[in-house]
Amino acid sequence: MSDSTVVHVIGTGTIGEPLIGLLVNMKDEIRIDEVTFHKRTPLTSDRSKVRSLIRRGAKLCVDSDKESEFRKLEMEPTYESLEALERATVVIDCTPSGVGRSNKKNFYQAYRHNTKGFIAQGSEFGFGKMYARGINDAALVPGEDQFIHIVSCNTHNLAVLIKNVGGVETDGDNFVEGRFLCIRRANDISQDGSFIPSPQVGKHDDEKFGTHHARDAYHLFKTIDIDLNLFSSAIKANTQYMHAIWFDIKVKHPVDLEKVIQRLREDESVAVTEKTSANLIFSFGRDHGYYGRLLNQTVVCLPTLHVRNGNEIVGFCFTPQDGNSLLSSVSAAEWFINPNEYKTRIQSLKPYFFDEI
Repeated sequence: MSDSTVVHVIGTGTIGEPLIGLLVNMKDEIRIDEVTFHKRTPLTSDRSKVRSLIRRGAKLCVDSDKESEFRKLEMEPTYESLEALERATVVIDCTPSGVGRSNKKNFYQAYRHNTKGFIAQGSEFGFGKMYARGINDAALVPGEDQFIHIVSCNTHNLAVLIKNVGGVETDGDNFVEGRFLCIRRANDISQDGSFIPSPQVGKHDDEKFGTHHARDAYHLFKTIDIDLNLFSSAIKANTQYMHAIWFDIKVKHPVDLEKVIQRLREDESVAVTEKTSANLIFSFGRDHGYYGRLLNQTVVCLPTLHVRNGNEIVGFCFTPQDGNSLLSSVSAAEWFINPNEYKTRIQSLKPYFFDEI
C-alpha cells in the first residue's frame, strides 16, 4: 500500500466511469490523494472517456500485456494493474455481475495484507457484508470487515422505504410485511445494448423472496439483526429514464398519511415530489444533479401515497439511477480510510441531495 491515500476503481462502465469522475472531482474534500482506475480492453470507442478521466487527474492502470496496445491508441498508462493493487488503500470493483467475486478469489485475497478494504457493486451476493449508506452503518466493524458489497440501486430504494414508510428504525416490531414491484428501465442511457421493444416481465427465481431485490434487502437488514417479511417482483419497461417501484407495506400500529410523509421528509436521503413522470424527475437530475445524477436513495411520488385500513401504505417512487450506489461506494471507501470521520467527510456531497424535486 502506498503512503498516500489511493482509491483504485476497476471498470469504466455505468458505475465505474461516474465514480472515477466523482472521486477525482471531490478528492480534496474527501481527503483522497490519488485516484487510479483499471481498464482491461484497449478500444478506440473508449478512448475519449479514458483520456478525459486522465485529464481530470485519474491515473490509468492496465495489464502488462496490454500496455503497448493502449499506448498505440494514445491512452497513456501510469501503473500496471498488479502494481495498482499493491498501491491501493481501497479497491472498488465495478466490473460486470459475477466478476467481482471471481476477482476476490483470484486477486484480492492476496492483497489483504496491504489494502484496507475491497468494495463490490450490485449483483455480487456473497462478496462481503452488504451495505447501503444510512441503512446499516452500525453493522460495519473496524478491523473485521474488509470486504463490502454495495447493494443494487433498487435494493437501496427498498431499504429506505422499509426504514421510513415501515418505521423499522423507530419501532422494529411495527413492520409486518413489504411487497414491491420493481419497474426497471431497459438499459442505461450510456448503453446501446439490451434495449427491449416492449415491457418484459421477470421470473421469481427465489422461492422465499421472489427476486434478488427483496432477498438483498432482507440480508441487508439482517446485518443489524432485523428480520423482515419481504417479497419482490420485477418487470422491465422499454425506457432509459429511471427505475420505478410500486410498494405495499403493512405495519402493526395505525398510521395516517401525514405521519408517513413526515417520516419521509425527515430523512435527508429521501426526496419527495409532486411530479408523476420519470422524464420530469430525470430532467431535474440532468440540470441540478452531479453530472446528471441525484444522490438521494429514492424519490417518493407524494400524489400516489395512500393509507389503506389504517395500517397499509401504498405508493410509487423512483430510483435515482445509480446515484445511490455511487454515494454508498464513496461512503464505504471513506469508512475504510477513516471509520471515525467518514460521515463528516462525505457531507461535501450534500449539495446533490434534494428535499424536493
